[in-house]
Amino acid sequence: MKVLLINGSSHKEGNTFHALSMAAKTLESQGIETEIMQIGNKPVRGCIACGVCKQKGNNRCTFDDDVCNRFLEKAKDADGFIFGSPTYYGQPNGALLAVVQRMLYAGGALMRNKPVANVAVCRRGGASAVYQTMNMAFEMMNMPIVTSQYWNMVYGQKPGEAELDEEGMQTMRTMANNMAWLLKRIHQGGDPQYPERESWTPMNFIRTSK
Repeated sequence: MKVLLINGSSHKEGNTFHALSMAAKTLESQGIETEIMQIGNKPVRGCIACGVCKQKGNNRCTFDDDVCNRFLEKAKDADGFIFGSPTYYGQPNGALLAVVQRMLYAGGALMRNKPVANVAVCRRGGASAVYQTMNMAFEMMNMPIVTSQYWNMVYGQKPGEAELDEEGMQTMRTMANNMAWLLKRIHQGGDPQYPERESWTPMNFIRTSK
């Protein structure tokens, strides 16, 4: 089994990386393979809801000039995901949020039913808003959300300070152990027997008179 961890910070070895590294180390101690990929600092397109990915049905975004499709390729072989984001003005990194939206829109079939966790890293405040925002996307995709003993938040400003947040590091270890436990339970009988679900019935709240 393998967990793909996505570092949503433009800083390669900042505090988001340190938080994800603790999670990865714990997963590996449980026999789970890990890979940390970084979003980097190059431009990332936002989803424009063009629907081309659905028309082609190839689990790829029509835009192929940034990191999104590289993540989607990795998603094929991943059994679980952890997304880490720094906190910018009380929000996730916009580039990471764009990647998450495009991954779920284009590659929903690759990610549905797979456990996911998200980690919010901040200097002082706003992490809870980041955590909530990220989880809303995953809940729409029938992805079991992995929790911990506390919300998955880690504090630190200068690179490496996250490791001084003892409770934050413990939260990462607990979250990773919970991820490993869930993955083992899902796959213990071979192919997972996912629940049958009703077809989605999308609707809006605008009503016009007949």
